[in-house]
This record gives sequence, C-alpha cells and structure tokens, in this order.
Amino acid sequence: MPAVTSYEPTLRDAPPVIHTRACEQCGAPVEPTDRFCNACGREQPAAAEVHQPPPLARHLRCNNCGAEVAIDPDQRSYVCAFCDSTYVVEFTPAQTGRQPPEFVIGFSITPQQALDRFRQWLGGNSWFRPSDLKLAQIEDKLRGVYLPFWAFSMLAESDWSASIGEYWYRTETYTTVENGKTVTKTRTVTETEWWPLSGRHHRFYSGYLISGSRGLAQADAERIKPFHLAALKRYEPYFLAGWLSEEYSIERQQALELCQQEFYRREQQAVVHFLPGDTYSNLGVETRFSRVNSDLILLPVYLLSYRYGDKLFRFLVNGQTGKADGDKPVSWWKILIAVAVAVIAFALIALMMSQF
Repeated sequence: MPAVTSYEPTLRDAPPVIHTRACEQCGAPVEPTDRFCNACGREQPAAAEVHQPPPLARHLRCNNCGAEVAIDPDQRSYVCAFCDSTYVVEFTPAQTGRQPPEFVIGFSITPQQALDRFRQWLGGNSWFRPSDLKLAQIEDKLRGVYLPFWAFSMLAESDWSASIGEYWYRTETYTTVENGKTVTKTRTVTETEWWPLSGRHHRFYSGYLISGSRGLAQADAERIKPFHLAALKRYEPYFLAGWLSEEYSIERQQALELCQQEFYRREQQAVVHFLPGDTYSNLGVETRFSRVNSDLILLPVYLLSYRYGDKLFRFLVNGQTGKADGDKPVSWWKILIAVAVAVIAFALIALMMSQF
C-alpha cells in the first residue's frame, strides 16, 4: 500500500519574465498581445497581427470528478487531467448558460520546463519511490490547463467589542531561604487593569482567488499560489489556442461564501491589530460585507494526475511562476529497510563505544 508524502517546493516564487517592447508614442512597456498602450492609450499595430483562432468547440464533462473542459475539436479521445478517468461525456455550452471568463493570464512556463520540474520533484528521495512506478507513462499525462478562478473584492464593516487589558507593574518584597538562611528580596509583579471597549472597523479586501473547479480543491489551489494578478489581460479566445480550458463548476454564490469566510478571518485579525492596550479578551466581531464585485478569470496550471495502488496522486505547476507542489507514492518496504539499517547502524555504534 503506497503512502503519501507532501512535497515542500523549493523554487522561489519569483515574478514571471514578461517580454515587452516600447510604445512608439510614449516609450512605455507594451506586451506583444496588448492592443493599446496602458500609459497613453495608443493602438499597437503589432497586436492586430496576432492570429485569433476560433474558440475551442468540444466540451467534455468528467462523470467521475465533475470537471468540465473545452478541448480541440480534432482531439478524439480524452483522459481527465484531474482524476485520470476516461469516463467523460460531451455537452454543449448552451446546456450550462455559464458566464464567459473576463480576464486571463497566459502561460509563462513552457511544457518542457513543467516536465523538468516534475522530474526534479519526483527525483527527490527517489530511492523510496516504488520500483514498478512507470515514469514514462506518467510523464505523458502532464497537461497545461486554463483553470477558472473567482476573484472578489468587497468592503467589510465591523462592529466589535472586547475587554482591553493594560499592564502596570508593582514591586513586592518576599522572603526565601538560601544556604540555610532566610533572606529578603524584591521582585517586579505584572498586573493587568481591564476595561470594556467597543468600536467600529472597516477595510476593503481583494485579491483572494477561489477555485472555480470541482476537480481542483481550494486546498490544492493554495499550494501553487500566488499568481501575479498585475499580469491579467482581458480575455480573448486566442489565449486558449493549443491549451485545454475548464469550464467553472463551482457557482459564483458558493465561491462568494468561501471568500467571505477568508475575508472575515482577515477582518478579525485586522481588528486584533487595531485594538489598543497590551492584551485583550472576550473579543466579538460582527461583520457586514457590501460593494461586492467579482471577476471570473482563467489561470495557467500544469496538471499531472495518475493512479498507483488504487490511489490518485497529483502534481501541480503554476504556469505563470513555476511554483510546484504535489503528492507522490512511496514504497513502505523500502522505508522499513531504511529504518532497519539505521537501527542496526546505531546499535553497532553504541556497541563499539561501550567497548572503550
């Protein structure tokens, strides 16, 4: 039975390298796909030359995990990138009535770079990897996918109440026994003065991404964050050329509830840092959210899902930054051998030391 070990990424979360050119009018940096200069608004002639193929036409739904993807119409077979299942059915976008994406971030990491990261990740502690793990077959399952995410911004307004404590110090005299003699000493004692306090707090929150895919749990999405949202572009179909693209399967309202839970947690922490005094207790925070705005965005992710020993394992790469994470099977009998060798070595060392 394989075990799961969590991978701790070692790659630095550095911003992606973006190639730009200078605007002919103002000299500001312009990316190749920009239709207009962000500084002066001048139309960029090179952007008009970008080929915009028609949107991908075939839409498939995985009946195993619920993921929905758009694929190249010429692709005749499909294995789900999320759960490694072939149990998929075709549907039309008209059946869903979903809103189209509004923003997108393009892939900065190439498929070869993503594959190199997978090999580097899987190679760590490779001796513990099961011998019958067929690496070549696994590598073929690496896929670049545009995944849907919900991004919200909202105003949090809170009423709070707490008991605020402020330290003050007093010096007291006490007696103790040292070397059989009674001696008198002094020490500083910290006292706390408490009083009730209440007030209001407000803050605007944004930038937290909620996975719109049932195939990618929020906990898994957190493992390859952050994405640098300054690179967001208005969605155009040509961004998806040559890539898979998933339809969102988590509705906006469900994603909003998850986001508000996170923003409520942040608001509580903000209130804690806002409180006066040295300590507090009995903190109560009631928060209302308003001015809620949302964007549906597509973000680049490399997915590699495979099954070993009736368990699903997954490897993820942030297609913008290269940050990687995942789970991999290990061989228990190899672990037991390593433990046994370590115990025997420790016993031999202890035996040799006892003879001196």
